[in-house]
Amino acid sequence: QSHLAESGGGLVQPGGSLRLSCAASGFILDHFAVGWFRQAPGKEREYVAAINWSGSNTYYADSVKGRFTISRDDAKNTVYLQMSTLKPEDTAVYYCALKLSSGNYYSAHNYGYWGQGTQVTVSS
Repeated sequence: QSHLAESGGGLVQPGGSLRLSCAASGFILDHFAVGWFRQAPGKEREYVAAINWSGSNTYYADSVKGRFTISRDDAKNTVYLQMSTLKPEDTAVYYCALKLSSGNYYSAHNYGYWGQGTQVTVSS
């Protein structure tokens, strides 16, 4: 069965770093652009970053630009989100998904095959 699985979340102090992974099973990831989104308690899901199918273009929300880096390793069928200089407001469940339509990169309705999410908590 085709699906995405996120991992790498955890508890980290402000200013710390984490690397999230989004591993694909049942299909070849390099055919797709991939996005990362996050959802904090009581808030709507928000766009974080995206990478096109070849990895030649990356896109970021203003709130994470300069702190987060999205990348892909197609040999491992995996997309990564390297997060640095983490802030308490980065606390959320982080999801990856496949971009399934030709629309913009920042709208969740352009994505599908959502993973189950991984919790990131930034706290001292």
